[in-house]
Amino acid sequence: MPDDQLSLTFAALADPTRRAILARLADGEATVNELAEPFDMSLQAVSKHLKVLERAGLISRGRDAQWRPCRLETAPLETASDWIDRYRERWTDRFDRLDEEIGKFRRRQEGGGHG
Repeated sequence: MPDDQLSLTFAALADPTRRAILARLADGEATVNELAEPFDMSLQAVSKHLKVLERAGLISRGRDAQWRPCRLETAPLETASDWIDRYRERWTDRFDRLDEEIGKFRRRQEGGGHG
């Protein structure tokens, strides 16, 4: 698996369980047990998902005595969103130009095909 940040982020987001964990953490910190509650899987399996998220920088784990809360880290999500937005702008521009050309074509067709 590539080690660049964007690849790690998208790889982590590719799994629905990890996305659900991130959605839960968007509401605030949670322990592994709390995060595992809604899933029909072992704590070990949830821990593996958390390690992927942690490696991607999407979560961090604190330490407060025996309590190790997980928290959402938004910087990698913002980076991924910025990357997506750059391409969205390009495609929006291309679609706008295509729409203009289709409009010109239709107007020519409605005008009898001349011009």
